[in-house]
Amino acid sequence: LSDVNGLWANNFKILKANGITGEHIAGMLGKVRIEPVLTAHPTEAKRPVVLEHYRELYLLVLKRENSLYTHYEQEEIRREIKTILNRLWHIAEIHVSKPDVRSELTNVLYYFTRVFPELMNVLDNRLYRAWVDAGFNPDLLDNEEVWPVLSFGNWVGGDRDGNPFVTAEITRHTLYTFRLQALSVAKTKLINLSKNLSLFYPVDHADIRLQERIREISREAGQDAADLIKRYKPEAFRLFIHMLILKLPISRIEDEDELEEHSYSYRNSGQLLNDLFLLKDILHDYGTGSLARHEVRPVIRFIRTFGFHISRLDIRQNSTLHEKAFAQLLNASAQSSNNFTHWPVKQRIEMIEKELKTIRPFVRNTENIGSEGEQVLDSYRVLSDHISRYGHYAIGNLIVSMTRDVSDLLIVYLLARESGLTVWNEKGLACIIPVVPLFETIDDLDNSSQILDEFLSHPVTRNSLEYNQEQNNSPEMIQEVMIGYSDSNKDGGMLASAWNLFCAQEKMVETGHRHGVKIRFFHGKGGSISRGAGPTHWFIRSLPFRSMQGDIRLTEQGETIERKYANLGNAVYNLELLLATAAGTFILHRFRSPVNEPVREVMDYISDESMKTYHQLTTDKDFIQFYTQATPIDAIEVSKIGSRPARRSGKQTLSDLRAIPWVFSWNQSRFNITGWYGVGSALQKMMFDHPELFREFREHLETNAYVRYFLTNVDTSLNTTDEQIMEMYASLVQENKIKKRILGLLLGELRKTREMLDILLEQPISQRRPNHYYSTLLRAKALDFLHHSQVKLLRQWRDQKKNKEKGKKEETLTNLLICINAIANAMGSTG
Repeated sequence: LSDVNGLWANNFKILKANGITGEHIAGMLGKVRIEPVLTAHPTEAKRPVVLEHYRELYLLVLKRENSLYTHYEQEEIRREIKTILNRLWHIAEIHVSKPDVRSELTNVLYYFTRVFPELMNVLDNRLYRAWVDAGFNPDLLDNEEVWPVLSFGNWVGGDRDGNPFVTAEITRHTLYTFRLQALSVAKTKLINLSKNLSLFYPVDHADIRLQERIREISREAGQDAADLIKRYKPEAFRLFIHMLILKLPISRIEDEDELEEHSYSYRNSGQLLNDLFLLKDILHDYGTGSLARHEVRPVIRFIRTFGFHISRLDIRQNSTLHEKAFAQLLNASAQSSNNFTHWPVKQRIEMIEKELKTIRPFVRNTENIGSEGEQVLDSYRVLSDHISRYGHYAIGNLIVSMTRDVSDLLIVYLLARESGLTVWNEKGLACIIPVVPLFETIDDLDNSSQILDEFLSHPVTRNSLEYNQEQNNSPEMIQEVMIGYSDSNKDGGMLASAWNLFCAQEKMVETGHRHGVKIRFFHGKGGSISRGAGPTHWFIRSLPFRSMQGDIRLTEQGETIERKYANLGNAVYNLELLLATAAGTFILHRFRSPVNEPVREVMDYISDESMKTYHQLTTDKDFIQFYTQATPIDAIEVSKIGSRPARRSGKQTLSDLRAIPWVFSWNQSRFNITGWYGVGSALQKMMFDHPELFREFREHLETNAYVRYFLTNVDTSLNTTDEQIMEMYASLVQENKIKKRILGLLLGELRKTREMLDILLEQPISQRRPNHYYSTLLRAKALDFLHHSQVKLLRQWRDQKKNKEKGKKEETLTNLLICINAIANAMGSTG
């Protein structure tokens, strides 16, 4: 496996080749922390019921390939496969109604309860086996603290940005449901452990530490514990585990679990971990180290990963809505009759600074202060209530999307103060939930280090970071920063987005270093190349040298979740790629100076030039008309894929349109401009006007991970772009003059980009990437028919809308949405 790029064996091979010892690697592994975050972004076109059938089909195909089954068993499996295929043939392919947040929650819970809990032990075994095969000392992995940390995050039920359906009640339901499911899975793990440790070991002869802990729990739980002692007295280990189950804050009704608090219940998962560590130590001393390692340790790893919450829930909201909410608070408190939203930034900051020096709320009763204010404060109070009951473990961050200046972040402190999410100590106000900026547009990324510097310089931020450092028992202060791949691409095109993201990370790491704060980047990536997707291992290796601190969060969205994690085999492979490459790259960067960093002069030049070309297109007076008629964006906007609207505020502008439908519509019509437009012009201009820079750029193609990753993604986008299909969709544009001119720009840039990549890479894609090239060709025939059908249906639907043929229009729209779904499935991507 050392030749399989990105897996543990491959990364250990690379580290050994660079002279890094097993002792050094073991000393760094425990500092690696990876957190995939599942979102409900509407890029999964398949219905949940269809996904369930696909999962069942996959398992049956695996059975079918197993030679241990008899002939009759194989025939029965074949019959089951045919039955599922028959169901899929007749099932409704599209969402007939828009899914609500609760149904999206049910979908992601499948991964959190059925897939992820089962893969931890497999992942750990793969790391251990690769470690031994690499020739490292296995004793170095005996300490739990040296293993990398994997955890999970969730946005479903917490992402409010532009989604009015994520209410405070939905957030409360989400936190409750996840806690209940986490405890239910933990109970199942402990029940299985008790069966596996059913050893004859009378309580009276057990280790004194075990006897004392059993007596302590007996005093707490009374008769409930006494009944267990009577039943399991000859089996001290099994008795102890059942006492741990007794202390779980969940009812013991096997088929109808619900949260059930007792005075003796665990308050948090750390208390359960202490008991499990005690059990593990006693088993070692008893002479059954193998049971401690292979039975108890996997349960410890499970509890450390999932706790009593399964995943951390982030709360995301747009800065504009926070602004409106705060203005309503000011008006309700009679402190200002002017609209805060129109104040200059300097005046805002002065007012906020004054307020942050006190702990008093603006108002005592927040009813009827205004819809935005009530939305924000109600949701924050749900978080406050949950923390007061169960602690902070289930809560992630307060993420501020479209962060434009430091006032957008400081406002959140005041909203948190109003909701009970702050404390007051000797240093002043501290927010108990981290406030995280989200930088999305090119301008915001460009200003990100300055905004971060102002934010980290603020005493409330400093106090909050210190508070959270103490709460999490962290060796350093950590400030999370989220960066958006989607809106930066929509804003400036593929090349400008990629390079501005790279530079912004470098500058923010330096800013954090000056303040003595570690910056943890949260990568807001989508499922398509233009929204940050690409091979996981190459993505991580392409990150800026100084940003790789072994601590990464990243979003998993839409069809990406199903593609990566629908079954155990895929989930293990993709999470190993993520963990192993992050660990390997982090450790390598700690022991080796940066080699072949991107040439800044070259990248600055082509980034600026590509963005100029891109902006010339998107600001063209006829571009929007061409876009709305030549792509199926109008059909996508009325589709029922996700609960969230396609536009942030309903305005019919490019800036208001979300990045997902923007990319989705270009992918459907095979233009794919979000993955390549502007690149060809920039490279060609550099070749003619600055040949020395062009030569320097070519020299970095083979050795530089960033340049290689970026150009490979452009290459992939070009391969799925089809001129004939582009022209077919362009025929939908009603004004011939506009169609010819804009299409001419697109085709001209496409030819230019292809020519430049052939010059740089010196081979056509059919030779340099034959597997990718021919897999695209294989799908071409079926896709050609689907695209012809979609263009016909789009023209028909638009005519029926214009002529107000309501009945026919609805029937045509249904067929059109089925066609959109089919193309998305065939291409393996939406937006």
